Amino acid sequence: MKTVVSGIRPTGKLHLGNYFGAVRSFLEMQENYNAYFFIADIHSLTTHPTPEDLHGNVKQVLAEYLAMGLDPEKCTLFIQSDVPQITELYTYMNMNAYLGELERSASFKEKVKTQRNNVNAGLLTYPVLMAVDILMHKADFVPVGKDQEQHLEMTRNYAKRFNNLYGVECFPEPQAYSQTGKLVKVPGLTDNGKMSKSGGENDAIFFDDPEKVTRKKIMKAVTDTGPEVPNQEKPSAIENLFDIMKLVSEPSAVEHFNDLYNNCTIRYGDFKKQIAEDVTSFIEPIRNRIEEIKSDNTYLAEVAKAGADKAKANAEATMKEVREIIGFRRFY
Repeated sequence: MKTVVSGIRPTGKLHLGNYFGAVRSFLEMQENYNAYFFIADIHSLTTHPTPEDLHGNVKQVLAEYLAMGLDPEKCTLFIQSDVPQITELYTYMNMNAYLGELERSASFKEKVKTQRNNVNAGLLTYPVLMAVDILMHKADFVPVGKDQEQHLEMTRNYAKRFNNLYGVECFPEPQAYSQTGKLVKVPGLTDNGKMSKSGGENDAIFFDDPEKVTRKKIMKAVTDTGPEVPNQEKPSAIENLFDIMKLVSEPSAVEHFNDLYNNCTIRYGDFKKQIAEDVTSFIEPIRNRIEEIKSDNTYLAEVAKAGADKAKANAEATMKEVREIIGFRRFY
């Protein structure tokens, strides 16, 4: 069976866009691949989170992904820092990464512009750590967005460089994962593109938001003054709301409000109330499951340990091979 690896940033709080994007993709992967999903807490240190924030975010993300369907019996779900072999291979791979290529990384150049007071070595070598996460488990495929294609190409380069340097075929060159199902880009509520944390609290519908907050956000979503001509094209803000409605509402509700829009009798207040009702109905069972899992520290510990054990066993097999190739051989 082919192997796929993907990381999860422990930034806390998943939103509706994450569910119809990354989560659905992961659910497909765990059914069809030898899947490794890790919470990238080491990566997050480039932004210097407090210990309380870091641990809380890891717990939140772990609980959310479990609540949304990741199954520890079907995939290897682990926390990055629980696998010390990752930092070991990171050290070795840094010896084969060159300053020029790291400085040309698009993500590094962006960070230099946006956080000039925190341009640390971790940011510079971020692509190396990303590569190690993938190469450690000898992944065949990696799900990547458009903004991560350069990192995947660098990972392939590091695999080839190591193999060529030592004359071995240790690491495969991973390819981009091809989604077989339909991923949906969920629009935000502020008409600024897809739903995201960076769009602000009022742009995204988070699964841990109280119901009152969810309803308030939707009622404040951007609209216009209403259609003036029958069957006119919908502006993006209105189309966005219809797109959200299509994900959570009955087709009959979508058709009803679409007809009202086309004959210029739609009342946006009623339209938003219907979306809010259907969104909260969709989110409620998942939110309840998240809270149930978060309160069960014994279960979270069991999941984390089982994932760490599986990931460490595979990582140690890789590292035993790597150490031998490099020439690290003990005298005792």
